[in-house]
Amino acid sequence: MMQRLAGLIARAAIALVCCAPFAVPDARAAGYPDHPVRIIVGYPPGGSTDILARLFGQYIGEKLGQTFIVENKPGAGNNIGTEMVAKAAPDGYTLILTNPANAVNASLYKHLNFVFLRDIEPVAGFIRVPNVLEVNPEVPVKTVAELIAYAKANPEKLNIASSGNGTSIHLSGELFKMMTGVKMTHVPYKGSAPMLTDLLGGQVQLTFDNLPSSISHIKAGKLRALAVSTTTRSPELPDVPTVAETVPGYEASAFFGLGAPKGTPKEAVNLINKLVNEALKDPAMLKKLSDLGGIPLPGSAADFGKIVESETAKWEKVVRAANLSIE
Repeated sequence: MMQRLAGLIARAAIALVCCAPFAVPDARAAGYPDHPVRIIVGYPPGGSTDILARLFGQYIGEKLGQTFIVENKPGAGNNIGTEMVAKAAPDGYTLILTNPANAVNASLYKHLNFVFLRDIEPVAGFIRVPNVLEVNPEVPVKTVAELIAYAKANPEKLNIASSGNGTSIHLSGELFKMMTGVKMTHVPYKGSAPMLTDLLGGQVQLTFDNLPSSISHIKAGKLRALAVSTTTRSPELPDVPTVAETVPGYEASAFFGLGAPKGTPKEAVNLINKLVNEALKDPAMLKKLSDLGGIPLPGSAADFGKIVESETAKWEKVVRAANLSIE
């Protein structure tokens, strides 16, 4: 009898051990996050990257009961913040607001102390948004065709602003110049917020801003939207045509999401990805993103990684065609 009981106990123990490997680890069970998490934004407060970092940081933080702190580290066309994250400990407590500059800078800058696709782990996509070609209302043009004609009649007299060298705003303008043959002077800023301040004040005349940071100024009549950069019109600006309606084949849009230092634990990556995807189904969050002109980018970390790879390859062609280079 005792031998039979011992055998049953032994078999039960073996069954428990055999089942253990199939348990899925949960980052929350391991205590992550047990202290504040940083989201590094490579631009000053007020631009699209900053707005999105705070929206998603607040949502994720509330779900996890932990603070997600947005740290603005502007400079060098987003590279200062990116390098900080690339060199940070891969522990899940430092994230980066991934944006188009990360795809562009890989080919635009000759000397970087990091390789984005190698050193940054994709975590989750947020949204894709059109850039909007907009002018200060004092500029005497109301359509893309009128802008092209005016720019050709006044070469180099129009200042086209950007939020920094290598941003999607910069490259959208370079693509426009390349496809239309117009000559305008590029004026880079350290972020969308200071760029918009000067655009509103008339120090510069036009830009291709990310829609989220400009849409309130457009709706208030403080800036004049001539076109959006995507192949289809934006639901938020249905009466504004696309650039492609005047310049066939033109397309440029901005993507946003989260990344982390390479080697960040999969449990942390998967947890953040899960919560971002939950946010992209939340009606309140979807309304906010829609108001910003954004199209959600749900999916796995690998899905977001494919977007970053595709955008990197796309903008490398533009950089080479325009013969752009920054030391």
